[in-house]
Amino acid sequence: MLKSLFHWKVWVNILLASAVFAGAVWLTFRWLELHTNHGKEIAVPNVMNKSVHEAIKVLEDTGLDYEVDSGKYEPKFKPFQVLQIYPSPGSRVKDGRTIILKVNPRSYAPVSVPDVLDRYKGLAFRQLEQVGLKIGDTILEPSIQRDAVLRLLYNGATLKPGALLPRFSTIDIVIGAGPKRNISVPNLVGLTVQEAKAVIKQNLFEIGLVEHEDGGADESDIVYYQDPAAFDVRDQGMQIDIWASKKTPAEMGGKISQLNSIYRIKMDYSVPENYDNETPVYREPVPRGSESEVVEAPKSTVPKSETPKQEVKKVETSKGTEQKPKPAEGKPTTPAKTTPTKTEEKPKVKKVIVE
Repeated sequence: MLKSLFHWKVWVNILLASAVFAGAVWLTFRWLELHTNHGKEIAVPNVMNKSVHEAIKVLEDTGLDYEVDSGKYEPKFKPFQVLQIYPSPGSRVKDGRTIILKVNPRSYAPVSVPDVLDRYKGLAFRQLEQVGLKIGDTILEPSIQRDAVLRLLYNGATLKPGALLPRFSTIDIVIGAGPKRNISVPNLVGLTVQEAKAVIKQNLFEIGLVEHEDGGADESDIVYYQDPAAFDVRDQGMQIDIWASKKTPAEMGGKISQLNSIYRIKMDYSVPENYDNETPVYREPVPRGSESEVVEAPKSTVPKSETPKQEVKKVETSKGTEQKPKPAEGKPTTPAKTTPTKTEEKPKVKKVIVE
């Protein structure tokens, strides 16, 4: 076994294989040198602060490719000025290497208008300022949506959400002023349903019930009744109900009178003739029974009025007993004078006790 390893044919095969491997490696590296221009490098030219057109011309003359990238707008630099370059100037690169140029754009990048319609004005202002838009004039317009954004204007034209505008553009905002109060209701009788709806919206009222006589939905029907009635005073934003028919209002008299009995109820606020301004007196209910019992009821109230007179007499006797010891204190002249005066004041005491 060992003798076969040291045979000369084996060694010849090993040498031939080694020579083939070494030749393949040498050829591979030689091909790479020729293909990649090994040892042939170019210095990146300095094109900083030049215009993008000048920088591109220099790179093309040097044999380098380029790629332009516009970054954030810097107002302190000129438009289309080269701000950065990668690889950095002076670096050694191969021929045909791509050089990235970062250029200052002409102006700010456009921003998308956020959707702030029908939102509170304070929230709309913050969202618009966050994306880089400025608020111009604030226009108030009659609307039931108080302090809500109705429209956005740019140079007099209406803006839609999602439109692109230059950064720091100034836009005007139309805001609802809120509903007005005590507005006269327009007269809709005789108009078509389509015309009546337009008048209701124009006066900032809401369209309520729309009832057709035939149960259809033809907007060419004529309005013969409305609620609230024409020229009534209401606040904007309230509903107006209308009834329509193919017939004219003059032909719908029966239906109109029927609706009047429902929606035009008249309240009588007149004062009756026999009305007195006396305050009402509460009277105890009389129990059910014979008429004799009913007659005896007022008689029982008569002795009640006499009872306080008996109490007054009792009070007089008590006062008399209390005043008798006073003249016994050694004052003989005073009792004769005081007794008549006390008897005169006794009626006053009666009044107080009765109360």
